Amino acid sequence: MKEMNFHLQLQNFHMPEPKKIVCMAVDDEPPALDVLKKYIEAVPSLHLAGLCNNAIEALSMLKEQKIDLLFLDIKMPQLSGTDFVRTLKSPPKIIFTTAYRKYAIEGFDLDAVDFLLKPISFERFIKAINKIPAVSNETSATIEQVEDHPDFIYFRADRKILKILLNDILYIESLKDYIKVVTKDRTIIARQSISSLETSLPKALFIRIHRSFIVAFKNIDSYKPETIEIAKYELPVSRFYRHEVESRLKR
Repeated sequence: MKEMNFHLQLQNFHMPEPKKIVCMAVDDEPPALDVLKKYIEAVPSLHLAGLCNNAIEALSMLKEQKIDLLFLDIKMPQLSGTDFVRTLKSPPKIIFTTAYRKYAIEGFDLDAVDFLLKPISFERFIKAINKIPAVSNETSATIEQVEDHPDFIYFRADRKILKILLNDILYIESLKDYIKVVTKDRTIIARQSISSLETSLPKALFIRIHRSFIVAFKNIDSYKPETIEIAKYELPVSRFYRHEVESRLKR
């Protein structure tokens, strides 16, 4: 019976909706647009009308068709996302996206629906669009049906955006306002908090073992109550996370 209900729900997801929320995404970074495209297309109640690399392109599209919801990066060349919204007489609903937390207050001052901090997880994306009444009843099952995370993640480092496969990550270490991402063949230093990154990582693949460390679960070579070994690295396990670590390892 459960299997039958599951298939019925899947069929319903593919049925055309009477009215979808028409979306547009604006970001000067192609990887960020790729993520938003995947997330928007995963939600049946949303329709992606187009992707734009800057505010000037977005303005032309807004003149050509009605957009209900705009995913808008804040820090862009020529014209920032917030300044762009101020130029619009009747702006659509806005969800701001940015890698910089300091822009949040300015974004909410413009009556934004929400503010998404990059890298954006699918779960956080769903929470944002659920703040729009027309969507909130459509997505509760969607988040369970769609893969919550891509198999890669982007980091801003060395003045560029780096794509890192999740399978390549050994562990992440907190360095105050930065993180150190150690992979099988390189180390990356990125400006981001470890807590914000934790929300973007699939829980099935990663586990927090310490206030300063997240490790790739499948890459754990050995475990003792106080330490974990991954490759050539020995990392501390704090008392606070020890029970969770032991529970996961015993499964």
